[in-house]
Amino acid sequence: MADKILRQKSHTFILSVSKITLYGLLDQLFAKEVLNLEERNLVIGGNTTSMEMARELIHNILLKGPDACQIFIDYICEQDTSLAKTLGLSLASLMVQVTDDIKSCEPETTLKLCSLDFVQEMQQQKVSECCIYPIKEKSGQRTRLALIICNMEFEHLPKRTGADIDVKGMRKLLQDLGYSVEVKENLTSSDMVMELKAFAARPEHVSSDSTFVVFMSHGLREGICGKRHSETSPDILDVDQIFRSLNTPNCPNLRDKPKVIIIQACRGGREGATWVKDSAEEDSGNSRLTLEDFEEDAIRKVHEEKDFIAFCSSTPNHYSWRSPEKGSLFITKLIEKLKEYACSYHLEDIFREVRFSFELPATRLQMPTTERVTLTKPFYLFPGY
Repeated sequence: MADKILRQKSHTFILSVSKITLYGLLDQLFAKEVLNLEERNLVIGGNTTSMEMARELIHNILLKGPDACQIFIDYICEQDTSLAKTLGLSLASLMVQVTDDIKSCEPETTLKLCSLDFVQEMQQQKVSECCIYPIKEKSGQRTRLALIICNMEFEHLPKRTGADIDVKGMRKLLQDLGYSVEVKENLTSSDMVMELKAFAARPEHVSSDSTFVVFMSHGLREGICGKRHSETSPDILDVDQIFRSLNTPNCPNLRDKPKVIIIQACRGGREGATWVKDSAEEDSGNSRLTLEDFEEDAIRKVHEEKDFIAFCSSTPNHYSWRSPEKGSLFITKLIEKLKEYACSYHLEDIFREVRFSFELPATRLQMPTTERVTLTKPFYLFPGY
């Protein structure tokens, strides 16, 4: 798609680009290994005017295919907004052009309800080795809660157009699954921490059997962007804080109950697709324990972090993609698969179906990943029960 778009814009680019932007493009394309040193020097040394340099450069890039063209386009959109406007290459306008060519392969579905026989069959497994998480009946005193935090408006980052579609769809789905849903929008990282702590303290968790917490925002490898994030003034929610807020010491009312964390956000800046991007190290220590490290204790010990599962929209260091008209690809597919399979599959199998859907050519733009899984049993949602 990117090569087709760039070819359409090539004449205007040649007439409009400045020498400063040309040199910046050459440096970026060399750094990304799109151009080698000889190719870069030929563009600079073999041409005397900006137009000649631009013509030579764009010809070379078009020959290198869509990935190279996408890097070229991204640089203009991010570094020369005036030129991007002249070319009609805003990220939002690019997304509209791309989505015209990407058609949904599957019809919209409604949430399928499970049968009472299926619920009873699964619950009988509690007496076997393959037990499941217990589910409270909605006809009783069940008080399930879910939290959605969505940042759409930012002080220094682009607006996340289309995110309202994600919020609407996810809220409706969670409500249909029996959760009372709170939605918070456009928060700083400290606001997000405050909302997490308030949510963890809610007394309704005592009579709940599970929870969902959903984050939608721009993101970096380091975490989820708050509304005030900029390069000079980071405003980042560390993902670890989500787990700390809902772990056993800080949220005892959700102990031994599934806690599902959904994150729609970029996790880095690697290129490779043509959708609007939601983007603005962890140390791993291995400790070996022996029997001498354990002591008998009269106090019953419990795990500090257990019964979690996080489902992230992409693998570390990569973009997540969003349509201004249809919402994010990950949330769209997640809602679709939950509607279809929650009546018969446990949650980890549903997440596997979501990942499999990203093998299709039209959605081969990112790969959702399941992380930090401490579920000890299958978690069935039993919609309608």
